Amino acid sequence: MARTVKRWLSLLAAVSLLLVNAMPAAASPAPYDSYNYNYWKEAVPSPDAYLPERTISGSDLGIGEFKDPGDINVSSSGQIYILDSGNSRIVVMDANYKLLRVIEGFMLDGSKEAFSVPSGLFVDEEEQIYIADTGNSRVVVLDAEGNLVHTITKPESDILATDFQFQPLKLTVDRVGRVYVVAQGVYEGIMQFDENGQFIGYVGTNKVERDYGEYIWRMLSTKAQRAQMVLFVPTEFSNADIDHKGFVYATNIDPGSNEPIKRLNPSGEDVLKRFGYYDVKGDIRFRNSTGPSKLIDVKVLGNGMYSVLDATQNRVFTYDDEGHLLYIYGGKGNQVGTLKTPVAIEQSGDHSLVLDRGKSNLVVYEPTRFGSTVNQAVALHYQGEDTEAVHLWKEVLKLNANYDIAYIGIGKSLLMEKKNEEALGYFELGMDRKSYSVAFKRHRREVMKENFGTFLTVAIVAVFVLILVRLAVKWKRRRQIDREAGLH
Repeated sequence: MARTVKRWLSLLAAVSLLLVNAMPAAASPAPYDSYNYNYWKEAVPSPDAYLPERTISGSDLGIGEFKDPGDINVSSSGQIYILDSGNSRIVVMDANYKLLRVIEGFMLDGSKEAFSVPSGLFVDEEEQIYIADTGNSRVVVLDAEGNLVHTITKPESDILATDFQFQPLKLTVDRVGRVYVVAQGVYEGIMQFDENGQFIGYVGTNKVERDYGEYIWRMLSTKAQRAQMVLFVPTEFSNADIDHKGFVYATNIDPGSNEPIKRLNPSGEDVLKRFGYYDVKGDIRFRNSTGPSKLIDVKVLGNGMYSVLDATQNRVFTYDDEGHLLYIYGGKGNQVGTLKTPVAIEQSGDHSLVLDRGKSNLVVYEPTRFGSTVNQAVALHYQGEDTEAVHLWKEVLKLNANYDIAYIGIGKSLLMEKKNEEALGYFELGMDRKSYSVAFKRHRREVMKENFGTFLTVAIVAVFVLILVRLAVKWKRRRQIDREAGLH
């Protein structure tokens, strides 16, 4: 008996070992809590969309520690450029994070020129490097080898004040070479320069939201009192990026703004879509002690998606083309993957890169199964391939049954296939009232059309029966009248 029990225990142990070995290795847990917001603006738990893969410091590259790094950009060829502001240099890596070179300056008129507190960086499709050389009041343009192409200095224009100080902070460049500069103390909008560095004008002036109570009080106040009040001055932009269509995405430095993210068309008008449950502004709920999200950088991911970096809670918020919040990742802390003072966000392949000034390193995030599936589904929807996206949305729902956007995505696919009744259920689960109304109207029209013949037949029969009933009533009354007349 003991021998039999021992054999069974040995067999059970062997099966257990096989099962353990057959199971895939579980991903390490995130050092932060992932969440999203539902229809009622409640923060609900969510699967991790991105997890930290590694961090990279100057010491890891063998060039000494980064000092107050300020910006990062990934070129179309995949090279990664880090603006090591405190050391006044540009560190260039390949797509595998291997050091390629360090640019510490350039030659100008036969002498060596150095950067002074540079704060912004962009690399165009020709691998030309644009540096916001803030301390030197200029934008420096270098070629792929680091040779000077030209500089953009204080512009000469009638619309600029005579005492204007040109201090570029951040910049981006479109496909034809127009340079968009976020400059310190400039409230009129983003400064725009042509491919030759000539000042064109401003793009996307921030509108001021007036407090009319204060406005009336200013009218009734003395000159001395008015001087003490806050002026109605438009707020500054904090950063900018550009998509393949030439639309400029910009973040607003004012954390209390109702429109902290804008998508500016060539005319400077904000055309960002805001069709989600709530405003495109980062965290919806927050503690009074921390305040609302302060969005300091934006990265266009492609297929209508974009990510913004929040300096209040050190998180990344990613949205789709219609303004739906897709996922959130990151957070404060000292663990790998948490951030201390994030300053810039970039994308390298399917990985997300966040530059952390507080820790003097670069954090590399890789997408999880959930994040990758969401990205693929959103891309197919943006490309008009809603039917092909259905199986991905269903995969998303297996990972997160409360993901409203997946229900909406499936509903839109069914709507395109004219399966209106089935679409109703998905739009209801996704709390999409507008799409539900469209599906309901189509379904009602469908029902009316399908049953029109039956309805018409029933109506004709009903009318015929009504006529017969009325004739029968009249005939009965006439007989009764004749009968009563015969009695007399």
